[in-house]
Amino acid sequence: TNSSLFRLQHLQRLNLGRNNLSGILPNSISNLKYLRTLTLFGCNFFGKIPSSLGYLSYLTDLDLMGNDFTGEIPDSLGNLNRLTRLILGHNKLNGNFPLVLLNMSELIEIDLLSNRFEGMLPSNMSSLCKLEFFDVSGNSFSGSIPSSLFMIPSLTYLLLQRNDFSGPLEIRNISSPSKVETLSLGENNFNGPISGSISKLSRLSYLDLSFWNTGNIVDLSLFSNLMSLRSLDLSGNTLKISPTLHLSSPIQQLLLSSCNIVEFPKFLQTKTNLSYLDMSANQIEGKVPEWLWRFPELVLLDISSNTFHDPFPLLPRSLVHFLGSDNRFSGKIPHTICELVALETLVLSNNNFSGSIPKCFQNFNTTLSVLHLQNNSLTGVFPEESINDHLISLDIGRNHLSGELPKSLINCTELEFLNVENNRINGNFPFWLRLFPNLQVLVLRSNEFHGPISSHGDSLSFSKLRIFDISDNLFSGVLPSDYFAGWAAMSSVVNTEGSTLIRFGRHVEYYHASVVLTNKGLKMELVGSGFTMYKTIDVSGNRFEGEIPKSIGLLEELIVLNMSNNAFTGHIPPSLVNLTNLQSLDLSQNRLSGEIPPELGKLTFLARMNFSYNRLEGPIPQGTQIQSQNSSSFAENHGLCGVPLQETCGGEEEATKQEEDEEKEEEEDQALSWIAAALGYVPGLFCGLTIGYILTSYKHD
Repeated sequence: TNSSLFRLQHLQRLNLGRNNLSGILPNSISNLKYLRTLTLFGCNFFGKIPSSLGYLSYLTDLDLMGNDFTGEIPDSLGNLNRLTRLILGHNKLNGNFPLVLLNMSELIEIDLLSNRFEGMLPSNMSSLCKLEFFDVSGNSFSGSIPSSLFMIPSLTYLLLQRNDFSGPLEIRNISSPSKVETLSLGENNFNGPISGSISKLSRLSYLDLSFWNTGNIVDLSLFSNLMSLRSLDLSGNTLKISPTLHLSSPIQQLLLSSCNIVEFPKFLQTKTNLSYLDMSANQIEGKVPEWLWRFPELVLLDISSNTFHDPFPLLPRSLVHFLGSDNRFSGKIPHTICELVALETLVLSNNNFSGSIPKCFQNFNTTLSVLHLQNNSLTGVFPEESINDHLISLDIGRNHLSGELPKSLINCTELEFLNVENNRINGNFPFWLRLFPNLQVLVLRSNEFHGPISSHGDSLSFSKLRIFDISDNLFSGVLPSDYFAGWAAMSSVVNTEGSTLIRFGRHVEYYHASVVLTNKGLKMELVGSGFTMYKTIDVSGNRFEGEIPKSIGLLEELIVLNMSNNAFTGHIPPSLVNLTNLQSLDLSQNRLSGEIPPELGKLTFLARMNFSYNRLEGPIPQGTQIQSQNSSSFAENHGLCGVPLQETCGGEEEATKQEEDEEKEEEEDQALSWIAAALGYVPGLFCGLTIGYILTSYKHD
């Protein structure tokens, strides 16, 4: 931060949000003593929040959201007695709820979401008498929710989801009438039934009680008196739904996922103003109700993970997001889907659709961004005209598709996720993918692609790629030494969260993407947000030659590396020691020679490795992780020796032989000494006796 900025002593408003300033926020920020608004959200600041902020006595608005601040909130912030908005969400702050905030009576908004706070909320929260917005979701707060929160007369938004709150919810004395419009308590550890006292919050329009963690059955009639209710999330609870139930509220968003429901609730037929309906992961069988198409405002419909079967439903033309995966739909994909001209998300994975992909998908040419048809029985060539330029996520894996990738994909420059695994697709490597700046997941596994994956003079730079799986194809050629030089997301810790989200109102869901990967020798399915954490390269089962590129050592965030079953030659690059996060390494079935780099013994996370069927030699490196491997991980390398193999190393045999020779030589030396002593003793004795005899004779004479 330019120090000259802090000489603007009369500055009252400073907004540097969404700049890559990075570094530590300097204490000299306090020089701007007349500052009233300070906005630094999304600037990549780290370290502690400077206590000098407490000297900005005129400050009314402080926004530090979306940085990497750590530590506790400094007590000095309690001096900001004019502060009305405190926005600290999406950082790495920790400690207990800062008690100094309770003395800041002018606060209207407190936002601490997605940090690492813990402990209990203080019991006297009602001292924040002007508070309207309170969000501490996504932390580790525990204990009971203080009933004093509901006594704050101005409180309108209360967001406490995704914590460890427990105990029953008690809403005792509340301000009359309560102004609370938004109450979010989902994904905590509450016990006991959902309290009927929620009906006291008569102005509620948004209510989230998902995954209440109770064995009690929730009666949906409990909410029939909430006349203003527009959004209700009861996912993860076992519901009791009376056939005569009538909800008089103008409900628009209803989430009943994972509620053990066995049929579509009848009361829904009258809720024709619904815009968001989630009935996924229930036990509903049979046909999708025909009356759904009469919902003119329905924008999102999720019926995935049930047992619906044919005929495929007639859907309302207003739909923007349709998720129908994991059911029993079969036959051809119905052309009636093409009438949904506003469709942005279409997920039909894990059904039994057959036939070809409809050419009429071209109707979505300006809208469709997520198309998932994985794990069906689709055949034929992917039609060129069915590709939408705005695609962000395309998953057609595990079908029977053939031919080449449609060339029209080159226009999908916003693509983040591409999975075509387990088909019969052929052709050369799609080099045009390097034109996609946001590509994060690329899976071409188990097809019939062939040829090189590098081109002379062209850098294949994937700055955001985290999953690269081209295994079990016919790719060939030599990988240049600098092949992985531009793969930034695997080289450092960067935020590569994609934009492939279904956004609707307050609800945010990851698109229903999944990829089967191999880690530590086991197949695992990676779903949704798991993609943001996992980084893997798998080029196994091809025909690559030459040396393993030294630039592989730049990918310090890599978790899985599989280059097995190729024809790589030369030595194992010592630069692999830089991959300190590596958990699985497979270089088996190649033609690698030389020694295993001793430095690999320092990779403490490396739980599984395989060097078998190469031409390696020398001692296996020392290290707990390496020597705890099964001997099969080093098999068929006739020059390898040491634990865990039975073969002892030549150096060990020479050392043992040398010790034995030294002991033998020492014994021989001792024997020679005794012989020499004996040889000296006999003549000496004879000589002594002779001289004694002569002297005795001389005395007598």
